[in-house]
Amino acid sequence: MSNTTETDRIERKVMINAPREKVWRALTNAEEFGTWFGANLKGQSFAVGQRTRGPIIHKGFEHIQFDVVVERIDPQDVFAYRWHPYPMDPAVDYDSEEPTSVTFTLNDAPGNGTMLTVVEAGFDKVPPGRRLEAFRMNNNGWEAQLRNIARHVEA
Repeated sequence: MSNTTETDRIERKVMINAPREKVWRALTNAEEFGTWFGANLKGQSFAVGQRTRGPIIHKGFEHIQFDVVVERIDPQDVFAYRWHPYPMDPAVDYDSEEPTSVTFTLNDAPGNGTMLTVVEAGFDKVPPGRRLEAFRMNNNGWEAQLRNIARHVEA
């Protein structure tokens, strides 16, 4: 895994020992995405312009909704959505904030593998009072989530 860190964006890469089609399905089939990401997305799907929501199922985070609006689906190349990073306080209406964008890019890698890159950008527009914490938590979160999808797809 390689890391790039600025204040506005997080970039992570992981080499997955699985064909691109399998990685693509794990990203763009909402129920399968929920399996490795840790959200209950049963009965949901991802479609451009559509909102997809479901409760996070990680212990201690059950009060949070996975809540995204899909922006782009370029089959087997790019999957992108917008969301509110680290929406921890149930009393806050995050819809008034500018969301960050999350973009997954797939590239072929040697040995029928797939290089998966995720970039989350737009932290400079997150309100100052929660920007650093959202950045820090998602910075760590993407590290864990790329391990999760690699484990899931390689299993």
